[in-house]
Amino acid sequence: MATNLALDDRLIVQAQKAGRHRTKKEAVTTALKEYIARKKQLKIKDLFGTIDFDKNYDYKKARSR
Repeated sequence: MATNLALDDRLIVQAQKAGRHRTKKEAVTTALKEYIARKKQLKIKDLFGTIDFDKNYDYKKARSR
């Protein structure tokens, strides 16, 4: 799907240099993938302290299944 975007050329050039990307498309695609991964990590972080764990769970016993 072709999409036209008005992007700051200086930012694209910096991204290409920092990531050693040969094309603008490669730099933008990598940036979007990293952005999505970061947002998913932040969602997981919000779960800390909200999950109840079974104190009697034996993880070593579970490994031997």
